[in-house]
Amino acid sequence: MNTLVGWHVEMEFKEEGDVTRSAAMVRLSDGTEMRGHGRANRHPSDPEQLRVGEEIAGARALMDIASQMLQKAHVEIEEVSGRPSHPINR
Repeated sequence: MNTLVGWHVEMEFKEEGDVTRSAAMVRLSDGTEMRGHGRANRHPSDPEQLRVGEEIAGARALMDIASQMLQKAHVEIEEVSGRPSHPINR
């Protein structure tokens, strides 16, 4: 299988007490940069597991970007086809 294009992804995390925040950036092959943010809150009675907070906050940041990418794709479909494109929200 040949790779046609690649996307560059960056993720950063910040821990503050029981809160993990994430920031993600994806650079698409057309040069577009999309940024997303996520957050995870640890319940005070839960043990500290930094990796779990990062996974949740990171996933939420990527979901934010995924939503933006779907919207971008539907706009591009409408521009080319001249017909409405209806995003499926999941």
